[in-house]
Amino acid sequence: MGDQIAKAEEFEKKAEKKLNGWGLFSSKYEDAADLFDKAANSFKLAKSWDRAGSTYIKLANCHLKLESKHEAAQAYVDAAHCYKKTSVNEAISCLEKAVHLFCDIGRLNMAARYFKEIAELYESEQNIEKAIDFFEKAADFFQNEEVTTSANQCKQKVAQFAAQLEQYQKSIEIYEEIARQSLNNNLLKYGVKGHLLNAGICHLCRGDVVAITNALERYQDLDPTFSGTREYKFLADIAASIDEEDVAKFTDVVKEFDSMTPLDSWKTTLLLRVKEKLKAKELEEDDLT
Repeated sequence: MGDQIAKAEEFEKKAEKKLNGWGLFSSKYEDAADLFDKAANSFKLAKSWDRAGSTYIKLANCHLKLESKHEAAQAYVDAAHCYKKTSVNEAISCLEKAVHLFCDIGRLNMAARYFKEIAELYESEQNIEKAIDFFEKAADFFQNEEVTTSANQCKQKVAQFAAQLEQYQKSIEIYEEIARQSLNNNLLKYGVKGHLLNAGICHLCRGDVVAITNALERYQDLDPTFSGTREYKFLADIAASIDEEDVAKFTDVVKEFDSMTPLDSWKTTLLLRVKEKLKAKELEEDDLT
């Protein structure tokens, strides 16, 4: 470890000397870049992540002086991946710089990829609003590049988080849009019932039985096979239990579905919200009688 640190510091010292010395503009920055790259690698081997990150930033600056934007962007990405181990904010800052450069040189696919990575870092920090913002940016870029699967993955993240923040209408629109798109794609067709189930659960959270019934009719028109699925029956039975204000029936329907198709934590959280509202209504009724 100590050997690698000493090596890294030596490379870094030589690089700084090159920058501060005389020499042809381009060769000065090229030589320094080569030395900063070696220094950053040695810091990485020593697991000195902060120093590796800051050295990659110096490398990026050399590439910018040489107008090598692609190499500069890549150096910022390398810096971010080092900072990920120690400081999420530094990592995000470096990735944003990389995205800006990738946009400048028209590498939109790379920009999309790193927008998604920024979103995932915000997600890891539980900063849901920022995560939504960057997943939306990533989805737009992937969509423009016609990378549909990645675009849909990002959109689903937006829908998932929007529902967590009780922005149910936003979630519904995203899930329904993905379901519509997926119907025309043989590889994605199998996922349609899952997207419609998610949209339906968001409708349930809004507590409007008429809207749920109308949505189920629309989903049948959209995909005639949907009415024969377990997902359709589940949503219809839940809607009926809400209409009848029957908490016991609601619980039985959820239990039965969960025993056949285990519910993930997102669905469970939303269905608990529906159940709480239903319980509150039942208590109101009891108070009135």
